[in-house]
This record gives sequence, structure tokens and C-alpha cells, in this order.
Amino acid sequence: MSETLPGDPLRLEQQLCFPLYAASRLVTRLYQPLLEPLGLTYPQYIVLMILWEESPCSVSRIGERALLASNTLTPLLKRLEQQGLVQRSRAAHDERVVTIALTEAGQALRRDCACVPAKLYQQVGYPLDEARQLKAQLDTLLARLASLPPG
Repeated sequence: MSETLPGDPLRLEQQLCFPLYAASRLVTRLYQPLLEPLGLTYPQYIVLMILWEESPCSVSRIGERALLASNTLTPLLKRLEQQGLVQRSRAAHDERVVTIALTEAGQALRRDCACVPAKLYQQVGYPLDEARQLKAQLDTLLARLASLPPG
């Protein structure tokens, strides 16, 4: 049996991807009890936050901002439409472009979701200044990753 050295690049604790993956899963799990009473999943919540900023919005724009592929986004948007939170329509200038707009119920849900971020921060107990620094570092990392060529 070979012994792994502390500097071994294949040790789990040496990986950047693992703590990002694990933190994402654990934080998303914390959102579940906050969003479930509102009838939302975390990906639906992300889409709604985008639409609360810019509605109507094309499906491709939502996909860009949410970093979601269309095969994930389309069923998610259909479910939001079935819940009466969004309306899907074809753009007049180009039938291939699907536009998503919030309904009155979708707009009203924003008020119910307004407390979610504060409740999450309270649960985690992470100091706000440290959370802001971490978010800035993650935004930088995301920008660098997004600029890399695919593959």
C-alpha cells in the first residue's frame, strides 16, 4: 500500500472543486425548507430572481445568467408556468425566441421570498463581511472559468 504525501495533488483535501461542490450542495439543502412552503425549488428560485431583475426576458438570457442549459431550463420554466408564476410567449420579431414574463402572482411572490436570504445567513452564522469577501472571490473565479474555452 503506497503512502500519500500531504502535497499529493490527488488527495481530496488538495482539491478546489470538492469544497465548492460540497458547500454548494449543503447551502442548497438549507434553502429547501425555506423555499418548499412557497412551492419552489432552488433552481426555480434562481430563475425568479433573474426575472425580478429583468422581466420579460428571453430563455437564452435566463440560461446565460443562471448557468443552466436549455434542456434543464425548459421543464423548469414549464413548471413555473403551470404554477401561474410566469408566462411564456414567442417574440414578435423572431418566432424562435421564447420570452418569459412574470405574472402578477410571480411578482407578488417576490415579497414572500424577500426574507429568504436573511434567514439563510442567520442559519449559517457566517459573518456578513466574510460572506461578502467570499462572494467577491467566487465571482472572480466564475468570471475566470466562464472565460475559458469549452472542453
